[in-house]
Amino acid sequence: MEPSHFRMNWNYPTSVRVGVGRIAELASACRELGMAAPLLVTDPGLSGLPMIDAALARCRDAGLQAGLFHRIKGNPTGTNVMDGVEAFRSGGHDGVIAFGGGSALDAGKAIALMVGQDRPLWDFEDVGDNASRVKVAGMAPVVAVPTTAGTGSEVGRAAVITDDQARLKRIIFHARMLPAIVLLDPELTLGLPRTLTAATGMDALSHSLEAFCSPLYHPMAEGIALEGMRLVKDFLPRACADGGDVEARLQMLVASSMGATAFQRGLGGMHALAHPLGALYDAHHGLLNAVLMPFVLQANRASIEAPMERLARYLGLPQVGFGAVLDWVLDLRAGLGIPHSLAEIGIDGARVEQVGRMAEVDPSAGTNPIPFDAAQYSRIFQHALEGRL
Repeated sequence: MEPSHFRMNWNYPTSVRVGVGRIAELASACRELGMAAPLLVTDPGLSGLPMIDAALARCRDAGLQAGLFHRIKGNPTGTNVMDGVEAFRSGGHDGVIAFGGGSALDAGKAIALMVGQDRPLWDFEDVGDNASRVKVAGMAPVVAVPTTAGTGSEVGRAAVITDDQARLKRIIFHARMLPAIVLLDPELTLGLPRTLTAATGMDALSHSLEAFCSPLYHPMAEGIALEGMRLVKDFLPRACADGGDVEARLQMLVASSMGATAFQRGLGGMHALAHPLGALYDAHHGLLNAVLMPFVLQANRASIEAPMERLARYLGLPQVGFGAVLDWVLDLRAGLGIPHSLAEIGIDGARVEQVGRMAEVDPSAGTNPIPFDAAQYSRIFQHALEGRL
């Protein structure tokens, strides 16, 4: 089917404009949200690329006083966010264009939250009823433009931000952090290298897979997770084999958004471990989830036999049951060139106990199928370090 057949407007979970060339609607999307002077938030790697120059030019040609902020790290920090707040205020901006991969999207959403607050950023960590502290009226509107197919942050209500001092990833949450308009344009992802295409695509899979295994009751999210995983199965190998395959790129953007929509049902041990490892080792989040995936699945096996059988049937795997899904994950990783062990991506065993303690209290651990304690998380981490299933 030609990519033009996939041009639709969606309003679940938010207003999503899907299709080739939808970036042309950026200025009009900003105007719809009442913006006259948006701040485009992106990362340093994208900031000098033609797509950013073109986006700014579109806005300025439409009479918008668009500014640019790109001082964020691959794992954005609290300092990055507050620097962005200062840029927003000093530039007289009234909205945010979050443009890029998960880091830029998370940073942009956090900046849009913080411009209207008088409390410190960490006061809005996703703990207890902290979200009730938010002054909603002060939040800035957000248009989200993803350039990778992985985090799904464009349809998420949270931002993962690293606490510079504590060396800890914290989840900042408020329901109104969900961007009001999303542009899913596959042409913006065509230049993504194969390795990043693979790592971000596996991140999308991890979201749907963990949401599917969550014990919470949420049939809508469960159904979205299933179809999100089918899209990854069918289109991630294609996107990696041919980076110019526009249909595969589009379907992976959709799978990414579906994964983040599905994880309203919760995540699990992959993310509970990936968050501390990302904070301590500054490693790529998607790659961490990709490497951890089979080891966490194996640890959860006793509680996920039934959903894994349904997943195997839905994906049309040659066999059914947990073993079939595990084999598919291992084969998919190998085919994409994902390393098998954490040691292969520069993670060492110096902090095994610390990582276990951090994983146990990570918010994602709350919906893991089995409530692992710190020692059990340390054991999974050790297995992933050694590549031992």
